[in-house]
Formats: sequence, structure tokens, C-alpha cells
Amino acid sequence: MNILVTGSYGQLGSEIRDLAPDYELHQFVFVDSKECDITQKAEIEKWISVNEINGIINCAAYTAVDLAEDEAAKAKAINTEGVRNLVEVAEEHALRLIHISTDYVFDGTARLPIEVDAKINPIGVYGKTKAEGEKYIFQTPADAIVIRTSWVYSSFGKNFVKTILRLIDERPEIGVVSDQFGSPTYARDLASVCIRIMTQPDPVSSKGRTYHYCNEGVISWHQFAEEIVKLSGKENYPVNAITTADFPTKAKRPVYSALSTTRIKDDFNISIRNWKEALKECLIKIQTGKLD
Repeated sequence: MNILVTGSYGQLGSEIRDLAPDYELHQFVFVDSKECDITQKAEIEKWISVNEINGIINCAAYTAVDLAEDEAAKAKAINTEGVRNLVEVAEEHALRLIHISTDYVFDGTARLPIEVDAKINPIGVYGKTKAEGEKYIFQTPADAIVIRTSWVYSSFGKNFVKTILRLIDERPEIGVVSDQFGSPTYARDLASVCIRIMTQPDPVSSKGRTYHYCNEGVISWHQFAEEIVKLSGKENYPVNAITTADFPTKAKRPVYSALSTTRIKDDFNISIRNWKEALKECLIKIQTGKLD
């Protein structure tokens, strides 16, 4: 296959780029917003035509959750209208499309891992624009699916893991929210799954379906930070539990957004490792300086 990866310099796109050499039978074309602005359908069409693309993995997204409250039009252009453009191109050219979405389409009132068919009810601009983008996937007859994910981190780019590592070098102690719960996702694991689904020769009848992917385990941000500190070799470093009220943000976050991964495991016969195992691997990569 010839696969176009949009948003290729973000965490997920960078992991796909790093894994691509392992898939010698397939050609990957990596583009960022400067090279292929998904809000402009003609730009997508150009890349599809020139490179004889068979599939698209859409990692492009506006992900600045708080800033989105002030930049709603920009967030909608990328997360909603950009997805519509990709869907239309996929339909017109008979392409396979994987679109990455988010746990922020939910309102956080669940108390058990959220099933794929649960009612969405986003509570912020970011989540609303992502939810609106998903609708185009559900409406198209194209070979397209949504994969929702949560709490993404990587050895590439900026993320919670790198922030904690930086803060423990800069401060004598830190406070981390302990009353928001979810499941971390190592972007490299998700990248591998995206490539596997995209390249399998005889996909299951998944057209228009929604999937959830995250590493196994439900934790708080505080527990996540504690494990990062522990694995970094600073077990005695103080990580204080604070509440959401202690750390106000412009955009509301879901209190609980852990995702049930049953469907993706069943449909594609994949296993998902525990979040601690995935985190340990990522930290080794960061600390040994093997990746950016």
C-alpha cells in the first residue's frame, strides 16, 4: 500500500514514521500541516494523486485543549472540516481511512471503562470539534473507521511524561491532580495498531465503526506521575495529590474517561499491554536519548 500519514510530526505520526521501516512492503508518505493542510481539500487531492495513495492515517488535529476555548474556529477547521475533506477524498478515490479521535468526546460521568457505543457528550470546544468530525466517518460509505484514544504520550514531542520529568528536575516537589481518571496510551503501541489495521489485506467488516485504544489499566493523573517518578529512579521525590479545584484550567476535563478496548481486541485479534510496561519502555527511550 501507499499510505498518507497526516499530522506526521505529532506524537503518533512520529511513532508511525519511526516504525515505517519495519514494513518494507508498504510506502509511507509523511506530511505535516505546512505540506498538506487538511482544511484545504485540493491539497489533500494533490498528495493523493501524485503518490497514488491507497490509505490515509489521519493524525492531524488541533489538540490545545485550553486554547481551543478561545480559538474555536481554528479548532473546528482542523478537527471537523478537515476530517470532512479527508472523508470526501477517501470516498471519491476508494481509499481506506483511519481517523484518530479522543476520550474528550465524553463528559466524564462514567464510572466504568466506556464502551464504543456509549453516548457522546463533550464538555469543551476541543471535544465538541472532535465529536463533530467523527460524524463524517459514520456517514460515509468509504472504508473508514474512528479510533478514539486517551492520555497519549511518547518519546517524541511534548506530553505529560516529559513534563513530569522536567518538573522533578526543576522543583523540590510537585502537585498532580488525583480526582481525574483514565488510561494512558503509549503512542508507539497505537502507531503499531494503526499500521496493522491499515495494511491487513482482508480487513474485517469494520467500515464506519468506532474503536477505542489505550493501554490496560485505569489510573489517576497522580498515580501516573508517581509511576513516572518511580521509574525515573527518584522514588523519594514528593508527588502531592491535589484536586481539580486546586488546579483550575480554562477548559473542563472529563473526570473519568477510561476507554473499553474490547471491540478493537476482538475485531483485529490484538493484545494490549499494561500501561506500566508501556511507560517503562518509553522512559528507557527518553532517558537513553535514542529518540527526540
